[in-house]
Amino acid sequence: MGDLEATANDLLGRLKSKQLFQSSWDTAAFVIFFTFIGMVLLLLLLVLIHCCCCCCCHSPRYSRAKQKNRQGVDNLAMEP
Repeated sequence: MGDLEATANDLLGRLKSKQLFQSSWDTAAFVIFFTFIGMVLLLLLLVLIHCCCCCCCHSPRYSRAKQKNRQGVDNLAMEP
């Protein structure tokens, strides 16, 4: 409980002095952390856009392109 109280007092002291970052390492860690969070959110947004636009719009052009890129040979011996 003492460590938590000391950490809270340290944070409150920094907020009162308006100096959150004591070193350049603190600033760099803050920038790296929020860049990572921003990239994750951007990728999630792109996935949602892709799912909403491609799954809902079944255009004939999209299905034709899918059939055109088909590879391999049909095995007629496997048919009943």
